[in-house]
Amino acid sequence: MQVREGMSATSLVVGPGHTLREAAELMHTRSIGSAIVLDQDQPGPGLLTERDVLAAIGRGLDPDREMVADHLTSDLVFAAPDWSLEQAACEMVRGGFRHLIVVEGGELVGVLSMRDVVRCWTEDGAVCAVPMGSGVAAR
Repeated sequence: MQVREGMSATSLVVGPGHTLREAAELMHTRSIGSAIVLDQDQPGPGLLTERDVLAAIGRGLDPDREMVADHLTSDLVFAAPDWSLEQAACEMVRGGFRHLIVVEGGELVGVLSMRDVVRCWTEDGAVCAVPMGSGVAAR
């Protein structure tokens, strides 16, 4: 299965001048964990994730005063629609993040989240045993 089959083609887009609270409220309303940030003064899309918002609040910053532009995820990895879901998942694990911006021909075409990957694999009938240990508690 390819990224194009699992990605969300419609994404939440915010501007760099939105406050963290505004972005967080939009993400919450849509039950998503990231927003694409488009800034005409920047060469490509940026990404704001729930982790970015939490990090700012955890440092005591005011979400009503802090601008999205100052809290973007660094070291983005962009995926191509023809990547396999396995390749995308490996990049997410390697980079320690849960969202990939999907671009084709230099254009934004969607977002792939770890939730999308799991959903695709679950719908596809993939099953695997959950290993014990590593913080996973037996029930």
